[in-house]
Amino acid sequence: MRQKLVVGNWKMHGSRTQVRQLIEDVAAGTAGLNDVEIAVAPTFLHLGLAAQLSQQVGAEHPKLAAQNLYPQEQGAFTGEVSAPMLADYGVTYVIVGHSERREIFAETDQAVAVKFQAAQEGGLLPILCVGESLQQREQGSSEEVVLSQLDAVIAAAGVEALQSAVIAYEPIWAIGTGKTASPEQAQGIHRVLREHIAKSNSTIAAGVRILYGGSVKASSATELFDQTDIDGGLVGGASLKAEEFISICKSAD
Repeated sequence: MRQKLVVGNWKMHGSRTQVRQLIEDVAAGTAGLNDVEIAVAPTFLHLGLAAQLSQQVGAEHPKLAAQNLYPQEQGAFTGEVSAPMLADYGVTYVIVGHSERREIFAETDQAVAVKFQAAQEGGLLPILCVGESLQQREQGSSEEVVLSQLDAVIAAAGVEALQSAVIAYEPIWAIGTGKTASPEQAQGIHRVLREHIAKSNSTIAAGVRILYGGSVKASSATELFDQTDIDGGLVGGASLKAEEFISICKSAD
């Protein structure tokens, strides 16, 4: 049985005070949850502090995730951070291919695939984000878009690489808009992704966790997480509110 996973993507938010409060509150509020794995993704600047705080509280939750990485291990790449550097701070997961990286920073499917491989080679578990825009959804090409994004990684790394990875379906039209795909809409794409992987390897398809990410809130989490192929959430804005995020995590337990 696939263990649920809830990841809080803090994006470019946070101060030392806020990070401290969030880590302490989430650790206390999720104590005793045994059937869900929980992680938070602070900014690069705050990862060290978050790692230190996590050690201090000594709680099982939350694990650490990073929001991005650079595919080289080291070198003259001003402003970048590599997988080994992240692993050195106790980071477990790293988000690759988030829609904001694709849209704002023009990351291609191929660039995302390279980052995916670099993450695994550096000892991290990549969270591969796939998702379509509102225009693509209205054109009826949602499935084509997400499968193309997934296939770019499979072509580069092989379907076997998904054994050590997580997929997150994040409809771009539902990120930061307050709109959420209905549980049925989300389940439909999750099912398509899993069935597509099953064509190559049914065992990997059955085991890979696929998260939903698109304005996940406490009010919608339970129904989303009850869907057959939805294995948790990649949570944005709601993860900055401890009480809301804890409630989402409890919905997955």
